[in-house]
Amino acid sequence: MERTPAAPDPAPLLIACALGIEHLALRTGDRGGAHGRATLLRTGMGPKNAERAVTGALGKEPLRHAAVVATGFCAGLAPGMHPGDLIVADETRDAHGHTPCVGTDLLVKELERAVPGRTVHTGPLIGSDHVVRGHERAGLLATGAIAVDMESAVTLHSALRAGDRPVAAVRVVVDAPQHELVRIGTVRGGISAFRVLRAVLPAFFEWHRSSLLPRR
Repeated sequence: MERTPAAPDPAPLLIACALGIEHLALRTGDRGGAHGRATLLRTGMGPKNAERAVTGALGKEPLRHAAVVATGFCAGLAPGMHPGDLIVADETRDAHGHTPCVGTDLLVKELERAVPGRTVHTGPLIGSDHVVRGHERAGLLATGAIAVDMESAVTLHSALRAGDRPVAAVRVVVDAPQHELVRIGTVRGGISAFRVLRAVLPAFFEWHRSSLLPRR
């Protein structure tokens, strides 16, 4: 009697963040222990560390074909943004070019459900090799970007360089033009952003589930 071949395991989910405080927010926010459905990767700060960590993680099993979400904190560029606002990238940009993101509309809907009352902004997320402050924000806003961070763009570029897969970037605004922070966690804005980041995992899991469905 012939055996029916076992169905291949679904592609896993890799959630990449840079900082220990971001990793802590994601890990402690998963009250139900659902993080077993995903791998949380702390890459270290900056594009070089992100590229090295993501390339290494996706270069071996079981993450070789994983869907990838870049997340953590960011600087908002547009007037009217506040700490705790959410950024869902429709694309990331850096010196490597533009990387389109998958499932943006679904992520917006699921984040509005996971973190009710928080404003969700959608648009281009630009990468930088340093912390952006002051007048630099206006220059980046003029390019059409709505937020900036140091790791998302290179994370998604590295992920697609390692193979075709769904990719997305979701960031929480920790400072904005009218709310610039010096150190996260020492003022109300940083605490607000931390609490929001703790709540985003359910949206990521739903995005991942949807990304596994057959395309029509």
